[in-house]
Amino acid sequence: MKQLNLSEWLLTQLNLGKFPARMPNHRRVYEAIRRAITEQVLPSGARLPSTRSLSEDLNVSRNTILAAFEQLLDEGYVAAQTGSGTYVNYNQPEDFGKANHQPINKSAGKTILENAANNVLSQRGLAAIHKLGDYQFGHEVQPFTPTEDDYSRFPLALWRRLLNRQWRAINPTLLDSSHDGGYLPLRKAIADYLRVSRAVNLTVDQVLITSGTQQSIDLCARLLADHNDIAWVENPCYWAARRVLEINGLKLHAVPVDAEGMAPSTKDFRIKPKLIYTSPSHQYPKGMVMSYGRRRLLLDYAQNSNAWIIEDDYDSEFRFEGRPISSLQGMDTHGRVLYLGTFSKVMYPGIRLGYVVVPPQLVDDFKSGLYELQRPGQVVIQAAMADFIEEGHFVSHIRRLKQTYSERRRLLQAALAPVAEAGARLSPVDSGLHLVVEFDANIDDVKIAELAAEQGLRVYPLSNYCLGEYREKGLIIGYAYAATEHITHYGNVLADVIQTALRK
Repeated sequence: MKQLNLSEWLLTQLNLGKFPARMPNHRRVYEAIRRAITEQVLPSGARLPSTRSLSEDLNVSRNTILAAFEQLLDEGYVAAQTGSGTYVNYNQPEDFGKANHQPINKSAGKTILENAANNVLSQRGLAAIHKLGDYQFGHEVQPFTPTEDDYSRFPLALWRRLLNRQWRAINPTLLDSSHDGGYLPLRKAIADYLRVSRAVNLTVDQVLITSGTQQSIDLCARLLADHNDIAWVENPCYWAARRVLEINGLKLHAVPVDAEGMAPSTKDFRIKPKLIYTSPSHQYPKGMVMSYGRRRLLLDYAQNSNAWIIEDDYDSEFRFEGRPISSLQGMDTHGRVLYLGTFSKVMYPGIRLGYVVVPPQLVDDFKSGLYELQRPGQVVIQAAMADFIEEGHFVSHIRRLKQTYSERRRLLQAALAPVAEAGARLSPVDSGLHLVVEFDANIDDVKIAELAAEQGLRVYPLSNYCLGEYREKGLIIGYAYAATEHITHYGNVLADVIQTALRK
């Protein structure tokens, strides 16, 4: 290509607006020449014009051209030969990078966008982005009311003070990744708390800090199961647990639940799992407590079949009636249970701080796996959390939350009581942060959730948490972050939506 042609090409490209005027001049020239090289407008071996002639043709300073050439030289697009000039030094196969782009039909644009993931993502990726339904407002069971989520019960000033204390006297080790399962004082505080409140049998060494329940489940799946291994899950099941296990390539076997919790049959026992996921203290989402007999049965089966039990104790702090339910792990005498807990329910959802208590024989492997796979950090937040627990704020905060959530639960139950007249059943709620309104099997709960959404109410169809052909019907309704003063009003609105739908 002759010098004049390159100059004209560069002038045309620079005037087309492909390189914004806000860019420094040398950067615009560099980008234009680089594009000429990568698009093979300038073939490999072509000689570039001199910096002086280019500066005259483009009406820019010579220093601008020199800076652009230096950048091209540094990145290997061109090479300089003393006394000879500067030459293109960029080789690529013919037609490399020239995609066969077809013009998009605007009328078909929506379909193309909807199918894009199917053409790009892996099966694992498709599983990760799959939604439970278009009606969803997010992945957590958030407040059903349409007003702002209420976090007013969180002691923000106290939490800020604890964080500032850590930053003011920062220990450089808190700025690194966590190498040994998490911040030791926090692990000690968790161990002390679990021994007293949840009857968990553990040493400090068995506690590993994670970024929440999903990461804990992911770690268990990666380290304890292989692709195509079987995982028992409760049916209906916590959506995130199900998703993480599926993404890790496990085949899910749905085990129904009844009034006593997970209820495996003789047929289920013939399908031997590698992992068993359960929430025995407060089944998610239906809320029942696993009986002693079922717990014993599950533990014995895990031992005999060489399976691991993942016990998700996600909201045990919020039991409003009766005595606290002891953990399944506390009954385990064979080291088959991995106990999962989270601070997201007690503190705030975005804290992304949880923990897993692993059997003694897995401690070293899980510490290595946690570090190698996930490089956990946020140690400063872990240190503040340790202070929050050790100074007594954690227990006091839970006590205040229980009073608030108990009142919100009572108001919501009262507002929804009339749905029984239309044939719905309001599940007993003695713990947790949500309740379930159950329908008969012939009811379209997805449609009712959509009708509620038209009123700005966020509720979730129970059927979308089920696996297999049989789907229980109902609505999952969160109340923890709904402002107390709004619950009665919007609870009445929701009750009207349900009654109207059921009577049609």
